[in-house]
Amino acid sequence: MKILKLLNSKNFSIILISFLSMSVYAEEKPIDIWNLNEKEIEENSKIIELEEDKNSETKIQNESEIYIMQSQKKEKSIELGEISDRNEIKIYGLYDPEDYDLDINMWSNSNGDQIKNIFLRLNKIDLSEDANEIMRITLLTNAHSPELNISEKEFLELRSKWLVKNSDLNLIEEYLIKNQIINLHPKLTKYLLDKYLSEVKIKEACQFLSKNMKPLEDDYLSKFNIYCLIKSEKIEEAQLIFDLKKELGFKDIYFEKKIRSLLGYTSKVDTSISEKTILDFHLAHQVNPNFSFEPNNNTDKIIWKYLSSSNLLSSYDQIEISELEKIATIEKAAHNKNYPEKDLFEIYKRFQFNINELLNAENSYKSLSNIEARALIYQKSLLESEMIEKLKLLKLLKKLFKKDSINDAFDLELKKVLDKINPTDVPDNLTSFYYTNIDIKSEKKNDIKFNKDILHQSKIINYFNGDYSNSKIEKDIDNFLKKIKKDKKYFFSKKDQIFLESLKSDGINISKKYDDLYEINESEVPTDIQVMVNNNEKGLSLLRIVEVIGQDELERIDEDTIYFIIRALNQLNIDLIRNRILLKVLPLKV
Repeated sequence: MKILKLLNSKNFSIILISFLSMSVYAEEKPIDIWNLNEKEIEENSKIIELEEDKNSETKIQNESEIYIMQSQKKEKSIELGEISDRNEIKIYGLYDPEDYDLDINMWSNSNGDQIKNIFLRLNKIDLSEDANEIMRITLLTNAHSPELNISEKEFLELRSKWLVKNSDLNLIEEYLIKNQIINLHPKLTKYLLDKYLSEVKIKEACQFLSKNMKPLEDDYLSKFNIYCLIKSEKIEEAQLIFDLKKELGFKDIYFEKKIRSLLGYTSKVDTSISEKTILDFHLAHQVNPNFSFEPNNNTDKIIWKYLSSSNLLSSYDQIEISELEKIATIEKAAHNKNYPEKDLFEIYKRFQFNINELLNAENSYKSLSNIEARALIYQKSLLESEMIEKLKLLKLLKKLFKKDSINDAFDLELKKVLDKINPTDVPDNLTSFYYTNIDIKSEKKNDIKFNKDILHQSKIINYFNGDYSNSKIEKDIDNFLKKIKKDKKYFFSKKDQIFLESLKSDGINISKKYDDLYEINESEVPTDIQVMVNNNEKGLSLLRIVEVIGQDELERIDEDTIYFIIRALNQLNIDLIRNRILLKVLPLKV
């Protein structure tokens, strides 16, 4: 604390607040093209252009200047999450609206109550890859937040919750760093850092924090930053920030003990372990060379993940089969995918049963404890050579796992066994069990096979790739429709109709003499979606389309549903998203 004594009280207060949460890292200057306050942009540029000086007195002076500029900026800024002052409009996202035929007012006409209700329903659905792709574009396109019956903070939280559920760490990091909104999304930031830490990706976590250009307001994030500074051997900066935090009243005895140990201020090994946060737990592991921890049923999943990633879980050969309570904990961990299934079954193999118990396993298990019963049936299944009998035992074993609500503990290993069985050999009374648990490998068909006799499978669909001029597509489509009109046997499908309506929506001239090839049904778009379309509610319409797609891949959705999805997108002029869908559902793929 020698450095603090050199400062007068005025300078001390400035430095104190500035160093409390300012990350000492600085990389390239972020540019927010959606921030309409030019003066603020200039001030931010001045802040970022200040270079780190190795001389501590010069650094203190620079940081003081940064604090003064930050103070000037905050006099005009608004409280976190309460962006209601129209003099400072902030728009957060990753994509330019024009990249997807959207606009910054795509939410302006929407009712927040409807948005919240759709999100409530979407949270209950495990969205498919196709649905998630549209969701990503919808939520991360730069646009004004809706204002009716929803605050900006609520809207951003909905976005944050989807990012967590989707769990794409790279996407979350890009979103937070590009917009410099770590403080606006502390929960999302904690989620990202904790995920990295649970997978022992310390370097990735610290690199993420190093890209932050703004003062950290959350205590947990600030503690994480101090730890990262120490890991990067920036001891002086870490010590100074920590001392300043303490001067301002920060108190965390556990954290202080661990930091003192990491800095080498004490030779005594601190063996205390806290499970309050994954950072606390990690620090306990870092400062204790003889660290040991035995998880139990109350141990948080993220701690289990950390133990597994750090190879800190007891090896199966170190567990006594008499320790049934410990094995029960391992079964639950395997169910939660925090302990290897194969290791659990290695433990089952070590149970000792007499010959009579094995021969009469289907009856003997009933008199045993649940764990011993599972071990007995598993061992019997290994000894059984008759395929049908083996299947019966596997079905019984799966039932025993479900009985204790740990059915996912027998998932991967079951799939491995079933994968070796020919489905044609499975008897009718076991087919349901077989197909429910087998890992069906569906080959992705990506190669397009053109069919010159079917409109929506012909080479003309390359128009949606941008491969056609308007004059050429009009000529080719006229020739094709002329051929169809002469062919009395040609079946004009819904997909052909989808194809033509999309061309017409783009302004492609198609002769009216072909209008009788099909009838347009004006009522096929669901009423609620049509109302959204009529109100030009692009964001809300896309959310409803995501809900309609749900957990299905586009190729598996029926033609009527695809028809109204495309029709809605045509009316909204969202052609780029529409084209992506058309190129997935129209061509014949092999």
